[in-house]
Amino acid sequence: MKLKGKVFKYGADVNTDVIIPARYLNVSAPAELAKHCMEDIDTTFLKKVKPGDIIMATTNFGCGSSREHAPLAIKASGISCVIAHSFARIFFRNAINIGLPLLECAESVNNTKAGDALEIDLAKGTIKNITNGKTFTAEPYPDFMSGIISAGGLIAYTKKRLALAKA
Repeated sequence: MKLKGKVFKYGADVNTDVIIPARYLNVSAPAELAKHCMEDIDTTFLKKVKPGDIIMATTNFGCGSSREHAPLAIKASGISCVIAHSFARIFFRNAINIGLPLLECAESVNNTKAGDALEIDLAKGTIKNITNGKTFTAEPYPDFMSGIISAGGLIAYTKKRLALAKA
């Protein structure tokens, strides 16, 4: 899977409360969650984000509560991938479960500015910064995780595998 978009860049410890503020947790529809994604950390995010764009951050992205609303809001806002030095483990798992790709690559984060254009090849783990011409490599996903992401999440992946098993 290949992705392309511009970068929204943040620092360390971007927690689930700023990804999707608690005051919106009474909503579960992804499209409604997307309307409030990142609004407490970046008031311009919703005005600027376009389908395919990418979020970058430093360490511990997605820390805080275990709410699935956070990766849902990010994915529904149009973000195609999140790249960070590191992720909170429960956020990482929730993101994969809904089919939102995450890559850990400190070197790419350290050498990318907000607004840069990236091309990502998830199968190879390559991150090419079109703006500055540099290419970086993250650890590609194992086959089963690639399957989950390609299917659009764990539920779709499981349904597909069950259908194949019955055939």
